[in-house]
Amino acid sequence: MTQPPPPPPNQPPDPQGGFGAPTPQPPTEPGYGYPQQPPTEPGYGYPQQPPTEPGYGYPQQPPAQDPGYGYPQQPPAPPQQQPYGYPTQPQQPQQYGGYQQPPYGYPTQPQQPYGGYPQPAPAPSAPGGRKLSAQLQIVIAAVVAVAVIIGVGIWYAGSGGEGKDDEAKGTGGTSQGTTGDGGKGGGGIDGAGKEKPPADTRAKAAFQVPQPKVPDVTDVSGSWITDKAYVKSGVNSVVAYDLDKGTPLWTLPLTGQVCGASRHVSADNKVPILFEATKRVAPRYYQPCTEVGVIDLDTGKLLWSTSITGGSAGDQKARFSEITLSGATVAAGGTDGGAAFDLANGNPRWKPQVNDENCYDLGYGGGAGLVAVRKCGPYSSQYVLVQNLNPATGAPVSQYKMPAGVKYASVVSTKPLVVAADVGESAGDGSGISDFFSLDEKTGKLKAKITADADQYAARCRSTRVESCSQALVGNGRLYVPTEEHEGSTGEYGDETNEVIAFDLATGRTVPEKADAGDKYTLVPLRMDGGNLIAYKAPPYDKGGQIVSIDGGTMKSTVLLENPADKSVRDAETSFSLNGAELAYRNGRFFLSESLISKAREGDDKNYLIVAFAVGH
Repeated sequence: MTQPPPPPPNQPPDPQGGFGAPTPQPPTEPGYGYPQQPPTEPGYGYPQQPPTEPGYGYPQQPPAQDPGYGYPQQPPAPPQQQPYGYPTQPQQPQQYGGYQQPPYGYPTQPQQPYGGYPQPAPAPSAPGGRKLSAQLQIVIAAVVAVAVIIGVGIWYAGSGGEGKDDEAKGTGGTSQGTTGDGGKGGGGIDGAGKEKPPADTRAKAAFQVPQPKVPDVTDVSGSWITDKAYVKSGVNSVVAYDLDKGTPLWTLPLTGQVCGASRHVSADNKVPILFEATKRVAPRYYQPCTEVGVIDLDTGKLLWSTSITGGSAGDQKARFSEITLSGATVAAGGTDGGAAFDLANGNPRWKPQVNDENCYDLGYGGGAGLVAVRKCGPYSSQYVLVQNLNPATGAPVSQYKMPAGVKYASVVSTKPLVVAADVGESAGDGSGISDFFSLDEKTGKLKAKITADADQYAARCRSTRVESCSQALVGNGRLYVPTEEHEGSTGEYGDETNEVIAFDLATGRTVPEKADAGDKYTLVPLRMDGGNLIAYKAPPYDKGGQIVSIDGGTMKSTVLLENPADKSVRDAETSFSLNGAELAYRNGRFFLSESLISKAREGDDKNYLIVAFAVGH
């Protein structure tokens, strides 16, 4: 997969993640538990036609690479899917040259000798076929046992620690690990989380907000929770909804559609967004994404907004595809280059630059630090740099050059610094991840390269977006990722399940502990809470979903919230695709919301923009 050179100014973003060509039609994708066809969704730089899906994972037919926010799109095809909780057909074994290979996680039968009957092991015999005496057999058995113990001890001693390589291959989470405490208890290695289980974990449906009517595919990504409101991007606006009733508390009109939203919020509830300078009109339902602004989530005020020139945009407004926040620095990136602004007043800290190396900041990862993913070099031989920046000046503190075969990189965490990439477009499953890179943010040195088998692990990144990864969490010196769904212990119809496993960031090796979803549930990690993980347990077709807190050391789960199993409520919950929705939990409240909506079709069931649940409120 190759990337075209930067297009001329004022062109719409193309399906390669840049600008200049129309975007392919975003389709629906089946949710968890639906009978699966062989995967047709390529990934973010995968051997199939490598695209990326738009945002926290909305359902769409992936383009060759991921388009930016605000690109022109066709309405998605009518969804032919069941919700993720619908019972699935049993997986069929794959065949290789006439041999049937059981699917992932399928219990295998022990091989029997020819004829199918178990045979007793032959007794030890001496040369010439004579049987050994009982005493001699005991001596031989003892010698063999000692040899085995010594051999295992040597192997174990040689398999631990740092090793001679910075690269450590990840091993299977479903075949390893225990649920023991691993010597780490309490509230997790990084300390206790804020989320505590209520006396009664049973939740009720708090409110639902229907999808607004739109003439074409519309990006509505961006959602945040405050003490008083659930704030969500709408159509040419941002709206705050009362936590209990769902009634609008305030509405902020904008000049155009929101086309980028920060995952990170300041301590005083300020959040950066990107939006379009004018409203979209038919027949070309598109406007360039050029405006940067900051919203006060408490008051609904747009504190400031601005645009900037430079980079490949020249004297025109630079176009951006994503935005983030680190401390007092707002940073926006795209194929026109990267820029940064002061959170308080919007004053530029740096702007896109033209340089002899053809380098530009594709985007930034924010939060505890500020990390740039920088593309450099001519079109035929581009390479990718990961730079830990001084947020105030943009000066690199450290730098790591990604290996050959990496065309894009996504920042999973800035402190500790963890980056995901699809090396050589080898993932092949639509996840955009073949490997994770654990880096020293001070020196830029590679600490460990974690190879994540695409058939085994379920985290996802939009490869052309720098801060887009979902279901991969970093904390406690570990990387936590879920496994793909596989058959559960009962072997019953629709009995898929999965686990969350952890890698040590210093060595790249899996730790012994793991968290099990339980039969017919699927764990979806959402965020860290101190040293704990907050995760959603997607339910089977006859139950409600759960929110659990997973101790980051012991990997033991505690239920925080459980949704009703009533069909009408469950249907609303499971109407969201887990690869297309924004999921958020805070203080006994759980929200599911869409990030991409399209024109309603005749005969469609009721579609929701937001569904909210609450416990103990």
